[in-house]
Amino acid sequence: MKRVLISGNEALALGAWCAGVRVGAAYPGTPSTEILEELSTHPDVYCEWSPNEKVALEVGIGSCLGGARSLVAMKHVGLNVAADPWMTLPYIGVNAGLVLVVADDPGMHSSQNEQDSRYYARMAKVPLLEPSDSQECFDMVSTAMELSERFDTPVLVRLETRISHSRTVIEYRDERQQVDLPYEKDAAKRVMIPGHARLRHPVVIARLEELEREAESFPFNAVEMRSSRVGIVTSGVCYQYAREAFPEASMLKLGFIYPLPRKIIREFASHFQRLYVVEELEPYLEEALKAMGIDVVGKSRIPRDGELDPTLVGESLAELIEMDTGVKHGGWSPPAPHTPFPVESELPGRPPVMCPGCPHRGLFYALNRNKAVVSSDIGCYTLSVLPPLAGIDCQVCMGASVGMALGLERAFASSEVNADKKGRVVCVLGDSTFIHGGITGLIDMVYNQTVSTIVILDNRTTAMTGFQDHPGTGRTLMGEDTHALDLVELCRAIGVESVRVVDPWELEEMETVLREEMESPHTSVVISSRACVLRERRSGVWYEVIEEECTGCKRCLRLGCPAIVMRGEKAEVQQDLCVGCSMCAQVCRPGALREVRAHD
Repeated sequence: MKRVLISGNEALALGAWCAGVRVGAAYPGTPSTEILEELSTHPDVYCEWSPNEKVALEVGIGSCLGGARSLVAMKHVGLNVAADPWMTLPYIGVNAGLVLVVADDPGMHSSQNEQDSRYYARMAKVPLLEPSDSQECFDMVSTAMELSERFDTPVLVRLETRISHSRTVIEYRDERQQVDLPYEKDAAKRVMIPGHARLRHPVVIARLEELEREAESFPFNAVEMRSSRVGIVTSGVCYQYAREAFPEASMLKLGFIYPLPRKIIREFASHFQRLYVVEELEPYLEEALKAMGIDVVGKSRIPRDGELDPTLVGESLAELIEMDTGVKHGGWSPPAPHTPFPVESELPGRPPVMCPGCPHRGLFYALNRNKAVVSSDIGCYTLSVLPPLAGIDCQVCMGASVGMALGLERAFASSEVNADKKGRVVCVLGDSTFIHGGITGLIDMVYNQTVSTIVILDNRTTAMTGFQDHPGTGRTLMGEDTHALDLVELCRAIGVESVRVVDPWELEEMETVLREEMESPHTSVVISSRACVLRERRSGVWYEVIEEECTGCKRCLRLGCPAIVMRGEKAEVQQDLCVGCSMCAQVCRPGALREVRAHD
């Protein structure tokens, strides 16, 4: 046996390898990204970054039908993208095991919404497992694979940010299962024409009854009897919060979340006058227990939004538990705040900003100068919504910016009150995001002859999630050189007549090209092409202020570059941050900024 301290994501990847997974597919997205990165370190597993989550799941479906145990990973919003194949997959079933890992992000540390993915399991009639630490992340993969094969169904494993990224000790044997199942043709089961689907739906429903019986003996459900007065039902990371806040309470920790083990729940509930449910986001367990006729308290006390923690759980329930039981007990009070070391002074607030020299900065500066109405996608460039750039009007999800631009342009074209905005619409999205979900929107725009400008911010990586490769980089997750998608030729093949490539560090050229394309009578594409500065930094070049020539006009501050500050009435460039992009020098009217090279 080995003992290691690892995160939930690392443990899950290691568990997948030990469980004999041979194919892994994902689209990077925090907090799930590290799962495939870790799995790809094993040379006997094929791993890929797919163009989007739908494709990743479809790859997993194909490989599991081909006899290889398969793992697909994504964050919660990615499951929305993959929902189409997800809803039909339970009908066709699997051959070798297929596990879909979805990582929810309570508190929206790196997401545009909060979403409770547990409902996707219930909607698709698929078993749902939820680990509460790294050991369970490791162990549940092989259990999920076995369930998948035995019940002929995909299995959903739900993580949360704190499970994905927190580290706990696991014990494991460094052994790998060998699973290679024969492929057999079965069109009646795997080709979902309506006649076949009608026959399969009753099978899916009957499977749920079998799975509910299985849930009763699931080894990761745990009944911890302590107090005879207080019983808490919980799961996942919330078990850790509840256990810390109320160490003497009795706990029912559920690992099999759908379908629920009703007998275990009823037996546990029989010991208490009332149960308390601790769960993040939606009242999923609470509503299920209430439907069983069990008196529970949950979201009437515990917040329905945001991330929980032990103190918040304790503060939410301590008073009510005391009132219900009539017993005061110090162990049920939230832990006292603890400061490990004295803090002498408050640090100033710092809003999130784009990096010094970020190529996106030049684009949004130029968009502002052209008074564009900007629909945006998800990425580092979303930070340009903040002052001083304040460069984004609307943003929803990956790929949506193109369709929104079409809709905005059509609305403005037929409007009297917004007539001045006609032709001012510009859509912006990253290279990885364009490949993920923007191509179909561009096809729609060309097909329906909408006059608008699309800007692809090609920084040659998936920057926001940690510099993962994609089909446009010429490099695979396995480290192999491959064909790099040519965005210019792709856009021309779609039918875009004007495709122009511009260096966003060249502000005047960028501003001119945008103005010309916004005035074009056709759909046009501008590719803002420069690598992310964190990947290809200009070394040995920076800028400095000639103090006697600086007028203190603060024009350079309009770029929002964190390397530029005011010292009294004069601007100053912090040379340890400056990457020598030259944008500040280009906007400085007095000419008070000059380039400095290391050899100077």
